[in-house]
Amino acid sequence: MTEPPGRRERKKAATRRKIADTALRLFLERGYGAVGIRDVAAEADVAVTTLFSHFASKEALVFEQDEDFEHRLARAVTDRAPQEPLIPALRREIRAMVRHCASDGAAPIWRMIDESPALRQYEESMRLRHADSLTTAIAADLGLSPTTTACRTIARFVIDSHALAREAADPEAAVDEIFRMIEAAWEVAFPSRRVRGAVPEGSTGRRPTGP
Repeated sequence: MTEPPGRRERKKAATRRKIADTALRLFLERGYGAVGIRDVAAEADVAVTTLFSHFASKEALVFEQDEDFEHRLARAVTDRAPQEPLIPALRREIRAMVRHCASDGAAPIWRMIDESPALRQYEESMRLRHADSLTTAIAADLGLSPTTTACRTIARFVIDSHALAREAADPEAAVDEIFRMIEAAWEVAFPSRRVRGAVPEGSTGRRPTGP
């Protein structure tokens, strides 16, 4: 009997969560370098092929919420209220993410990441991918090309704010401080775009063909 889609997706999500939780526990107990993919699969009671169907690499096991982070930021742009300015919407989302990542329970995970060159490299590539995704969302919201330098710059600032704030003594205050600078940069780049639907001065509202 074929399982209904909803149940099948819930089972897949539960398996993914079990694998990630098992991996993180083993990494923290034994050290990231001392644990292999086969160790994680055996402990989670899944086949290695099942593990790789959920995670493309060992590094990805540590960043289980990678895609969720990326999608949440894009949705902060696309799903905000019609008259809500873009930068405050992104600040609210970053604050929520930083609050989670700066908790006491997350500290050992970030220490492990900082101590592993492979994990640091993976995190950097992940941030670049998230910045590209956010750039696309911001540019679409403004009716601009994703190659527009200002859109790429704002997106990179927002993504980097997460890492900078979680390392600060007061993460939420750091988010506010960083976003005051991002807001200032936004005002310089898009002085007429305080709310969705406003058209910059001198613009026809049509998507340009280049940056």
